[in-house]
Amino acid sequence: MSDPRTDDRLIVALDVPNALQALQLTDRIGDAVSFYKIGLGMLTGGGLALANELKQEHGKRIFLDMKLFDIGQTVENAVRGLAQFDLDFLTVHGDPHVVRAAKEGASGKDTKILAVTILTSLDRGDLDDGMMREGDIAEMVVERAARALDAGADGVIASPNEAAAIRALPQAEGRLIVTPGVRPSGAAGDDQKRIATPGNAISAGADHIVVGRPVWRADSPRDAALAIQSELAALGAR
Repeated sequence: MSDPRTDDRLIVALDVPNALQALQLTDRIGDAVSFYKIGLGMLTGGGLALANELKQEHGKRIFLDMKLFDIGQTVENAVRGLAQFDLDFLTVHGDPHVVRAAKEGASGKDTKILAVTILTSLDRGDLDDGMMREGDIAEMVVERAARALDAGADGVIASPNEAAAIRALPQAEGRLIVTPGVRPSGAAGDDQKRIATPGNAISAGADHIVVGRPVWRADSPRDAALAIQSELAALGAR
């Protein structure tokens, strides 16, 4: 079981090939982490079974990062099915019609619907390639966050760079901000382009940070997680 003293502001991304490797990783980390993210890349590698095992047998909190996007009825049906796994967080794209459908699908469950604004791996050049409208990327993230929250999202996914501006939105009161693109000091950026340290992300207004490779690539994933926990502890309670 998770140590009740473990700070669940840290979410570790289990971006490994399959559920067996993920379970081996969580065993190595032990009680240093109480909250895990399972992404789309593990869906065919036993991701849903992994979510259920970590939740029911190991007492972990689960963030299922599916970034769902489709017509409303399809999203509603998909969320209704996924919510049966007693998930803590589930992501959908931040388009208002998607958010509204997801909230309908999650009705009666405790699963929080988090809206993706703009992926932290993208910059302005990437948006131009995708024929997205012109504009400052930070301003676009904040606008998309506001619209998603107006549509009923329980929170948003955004880079640490936009966390403070989103936290300042009237719509953000009582809602969650979860920040990927978090790298401990000295860690490689990898494919993330809009990044910050754990302490900076929390100080900017994030409720949870998502860290993947700097933990699971470490010689000791447990020590890497504990180092981040120490940084969060130095900030005090939320």
